[in-house]
Amino acid sequence: MARVTVEDCVLRVSNRFKLVMLASQRARAVSSGASITVDRDNDKNPVIALREIAEETVSVDELENALIKDQQKHVEIDEPEVDELDFIAIQQQMTEVDEAPADEIVAEDLLAIEDEALLASNDEAVLASGDAAPSEEGAENADTEDRDKVAEPEVASDVEAEDETGTA
Repeated sequence: MARVTVEDCVLRVSNRFKLVMLASQRARAVSSGASITVDRDNDKNPVIALREIAEETVSVDELENALIKDQQKHVEIDEPEVDELDFIAIQQQMTEVDEAPADEIVAEDLLAIEDEALLASNDEAVLASGDAAPSEEGAENADTEDRDKVAEPEVASDVEAEDETGTA
């Protein structure tokens, strides 16, 4: 067979740069095991690719698509259409409305459980200290007595300080 020239291929692909890209794509495909559509005739893969393009045994459109796919680094993600987004937003609003009262009920239940746990831990602390559980009146009296004890030493220390300085 006669040597393939670029002029033979330019009749099929008008842009020389595009021809080089398509021929290199086809040559890579042949190197990785794609079937050859022309006789090899002891030619290398780039020459075989050019001959296939010149003889139109491979589709230029398929080569272009394969080239774009191989060179593409960013994969385009299908985003939902506007109608689908509106539907999703409506569903989310409906579920929020349905769940709102349930959230309030759960929050109230959690507060009640926390209050019960605090009361139980206070009772356990009193029992652990060895004191009998005081009644409500006794607890109020104990609180006022503790406050009085704290307040009395402060007054006494003020009086003692005045006596020491000699001013009364």
